[in-house]
Amino acid sequence: MSSKVQVLASVMNQKNQSILKKMNINTDAIIINQSDKTNEKIVSYKKNHIIFLTFNERGVGLSRNNAILRSSGDICVFADEDETFVDDYEQIILAEFKKNPKADMILFNVPSINPQQPTVHIRKRKRVRRYNCLRYGAVNIAVKTNKLKQKNIYFSLLFGGGSKYSSGEDSFFIYQCVKNKMNVYTSPEIIGYVKQEGSTWFNGYTDKFFEDKGAFFCCLSNRWSKFLGLQYAIRKHKMFSKDKSLFEIIKLINKGINDFKQEVKK
Repeated sequence: MSSKVQVLASVMNQKNQSILKKMNINTDAIIINQSDKTNEKIVSYKKNHIIFLTFNERGVGLSRNNAILRSSGDICVFADEDETFVDDYEQIILAEFKKNPKADMILFNVPSINPQQPTVHIRKRKRVRRYNCLRYGAVNIAVKTNKLKQKNIYFSLLFGGGSKYSSGEDSFFIYQCVKNKMNVYTSPEIIGYVKQEGSTWFNGYTDKFFEDKGAFFCCLSNRWSKFLGLQYAIRKHKMFSKDKSLFEIIKLINKGINDFKQEVKK
């Protein structure tokens, strides 16, 4: 029998199961551990069924997809190793889905304890559409497993840590869910906290950072990619102004768009 909620956690170089205590896992879980070896362990933790899989591979999208393929809970919750769940996260999640039976996915608050790297703050319950779905991350997601598998939606292997393009896999995943007519909503309830202390992909606002943004926008929409890039550059320019001028940012984003188009043609 599967639990109602199953955590799908992406971790790296874990030597034992101490990550379960660190993350405060209180439900069934699948832990995908990317390391330099391959093995499988099935353990019981707090009377929950834990599948601990270690793979000699890299890529956060690949990690999450490995977990989705093996998922069996009614509701999947994505997590990273720097996240700590609140004690009653399962009850919170189930209560929200009970309040909104139409929801296929609910995006929850997971505040960052690092003020320099805040996460999105969800203030109210509302429907998520294409135009406002790109602000959320995988750690916000709780999704009905059967709906996800019916729609055959997985994380892109082009974007994210360990991939060619540095980020965007979470946003693209949620975008695909919305695009494929899944009912996505937000909830102001908190299910955990993240440290946000470091990143495997962020090396500052380099040329590649903006070129990768261009590739991401082109992947979202070939037709509207330059418009998406322009609005992003204008909206976020204050954040980047110490590193690049607005003109430089737009130029780099457009280069990323054009390079991505050429890659697709090959």
